Amino acid sequence: MSPMRSVVVDKIGSVTQACGLKHELRISPDIVCEEGVVLVVEILNNKSTYNTLELTSGRMAKITRGDVVVGALGHRKALFGYAGHIPATLVPGDVIQMLNIGGVLGICDSATPDKGKPFDAKVLGTVLTFPYLGERIGVPARAGYKALNYDALLDARGVPVVALAGTCMESGKTAAAAAIIARMRHRGLVVDAFKATGVSLRRDILAFEDAGARRTTIFTDHGVVTTTANCGPALTRTMLSEMAAGSPDAIVFELGDGLLGTYGVEAILMQPDIKTVLTAVVLSANDPVAAWGGVKLLRERFEIEPAAVTGPATDNQVGVQIIEEQMGVAAFNAISHPADLGDHIIARLGISNVPIAKVAAE
Repeated sequence: MSPMRSVVVDKIGSVTQACGLKHELRISPDIVCEEGVVLVVEILNNKSTYNTLELTSGRMAKITRGDVVVGALGHRKALFGYAGHIPATLVPGDVIQMLNIGGVLGICDSATPDKGKPFDAKVLGTVLTFPYLGERIGVPARAGYKALNYDALLDARGVPVVALAGTCMESGKTAAAAAIIARMRHRGLVVDAFKATGVSLRRDILAFEDAGARRTTIFTDHGVVTTTANCGPALTRTMLSEMAAGSPDAIVFELGDGLLGTYGVEAILMQPDIKTVLTAVVLSANDPVAAWGGVKLLRERFEIEPAAVTGPATDNQVGVQIIEEQMGVAAFNAISHPADLGDHIIARLGISNVPIAKVAAE
């Protein structure tokens, strides 16, 4: 291993939260190009849009040229945003890009006009941790508290489960999940929540916590920076089992991205054991045509009857009426009628009579 050196960093991306990093770090010029490997980079340009980084605290911080930032290697294939891959090799001085606001780093292959070109970042080195007590043997830091067990079995322990799926990114899934969680808490229910797919960013599970979720987790906690069809089912089984072990009254989880995408949603919804434990699936859609296609996909490809449709497609009564009349599915707007959406899902779960005293007894 080449000599390590010290570096002081300005900002630490939330993708590295499990590492518990400080602002003075030891880095090495020897870089292993694998998902989750933690790097220190120097930002080379300024941006007027999409120019923030989610810190490990959950706060959003503006990034400017010259900032020394910590992130982790990962790929991304976003419909709205950047697409990129992990390079085969890296040495200090190489230039890569920041692919999302959680601190995911890689080579950008494609960008959407509204986000502009991504931040360019000069690689300084890989972050070292020192796990061996009393020894100065550095090991490359990696995202996640523990490695994913791909052979994990699913045990939901009979806990009702609500899944939020969308027609695409930014279709209102997180807002709907938060509305359902908040209403469950108002009704005296203990709720645990997680995000099963997407690209590392803790914003959504922080929204779940703000809404009243007792416990939350995200795929990044299992060392996965960006989910795929290969890891999505194992992640979902693992997190469902972990949440159920805490005996909540309900589990709510979000499937990031859309029903058609690269992050593994389709693979998850095709698994018989996972489908069996889904008590209610809520579809978020951007418009009535998307709602129609999403309902059709759920029914015909996945053999899942949606419990409700929400999202921008329900922003006014016109959309609600189209969905209910033409698709035969209840429709609620999570922003204007969050309690109605929550009550409808609670009724579907059959857990509406949990006493309020249970919350006080936690």
